[in-house]
Amino acid sequence: MRKTFVLILVAVLLAGVLCGCAGNSGRTTGGDTRTITDMLGREVEIPIKVETIVPLANTPRMITYLGLADRAVGIGGMSSDDISPVTAYAYANKELWADLPVVGTDSMGATDYYPEEIIKANPDLILCSYTRELADEIQTKTGIPVVAVPMGTLFGEDYEAALRLLADVCGVPERAETVIAFINGCLEDLKARTAEIPEKDKPSVLGAAATFKGSHGIEGVYIKYTVFETIGANDVTADIPEKGGAVLVDKEKIIDWDPEFVFLDSSGVDIVRTDFRENPDFYAHLSAVRDRKVYQYPSSTSYYSNVEIPLVNCYYVGTIVFPEQFADIDFEEKANEIFEFFLGAKNYIKEFEASGSGYGKVTLKED
Repeated sequence: MRKTFVLILVAVLLAGVLCGCAGNSGRTTGGDTRTITDMLGREVEIPIKVETIVPLANTPRMITYLGLADRAVGIGGMSSDDISPVTAYAYANKELWADLPVVGTDSMGATDYYPEEIIKANPDLILCSYTRELADEIQTKTGIPVVAVPMGTLFGEDYEAALRLLADVCGVPERAETVIAFINGCLEDLKARTAEIPEKDKPSVLGAAATFKGSHGIEGVYIKYTVFETIGANDVTADIPEKGGAVLVDKEKIIDWDPEFVFLDSSGVDIVRTDFRENPDFYAHLSAVRDRKVYQYPSSTSYYSNVEIPLVNCYYVGTIVFPEQFADIDFEEKANEIFEFFLGAKNYIKEFEASGSGYGKVTLKED
């Protein structure tokens, strides 16, 4: 009898060890479910087969990149009437998501979600990029499993990890690897093109009219802008101690920098034009204005950061600042290739042109 008890105990312990070996990749907890550990360290029991999802915060964008937009049964975001081409993932899915309920919002940083609407949508899984406390709260109030990932750093490893986890729980791991490989392939190409140019020979650039908590004039600047860093451009904000992001600076600082090229977020161009009319003496001090080297591109940020737009912006800035190194690039063709890969939309660059948020030279003073 004692011997039998010992054998049973050993078997139980061995089974426990074997189950523990499954780790963060997930373990089966029942016939139709498995347990995974999300990126906040939360253990979540999820369906083995996920067919319907409600994405919140930055995950609607991520699931678009992963080809999962058709699985959404409710969307965290904004009304389809308010979506512009700069919110590219939502604009590309405008028709697909037209009849879906809006189950939350993060507009202008005001996070909110609607438990009743989520419950009505009845998804297999809720995805989000919120805090642990908020993810737990949503799961408790809805009774639906919530998987949380980080918002993601542009071109960063945490973004790659987020894509991998979302793809894993939704059963499309190969697509995550394809997306990551595409991004890294573009980054390697961009960096290699200017790697041999001596720093002293690189023209100076400034990213202005930056979009953060709304649109700004020329005094809103990007610090150590990722787009410029990616192509090795000489960013005049390198002397600002902040690590990155966007800030408002004294306009005299821009005169001190006197960049050779200025790139404006399209949403701030009208603000800059108005300021030019009211303060022409300030702009007369800027070489980029005198030499007509002021350009616009779509903002990288709209309802969190895009990935496809800054990649395209890198190629655009490269063709302007380093024309010799980017001479083989047909910009419009390259832009559409990137947009189609991420969004599944053909000739998407025309959407920017039609809305006035496209790529091109900015004329501040009419001849």
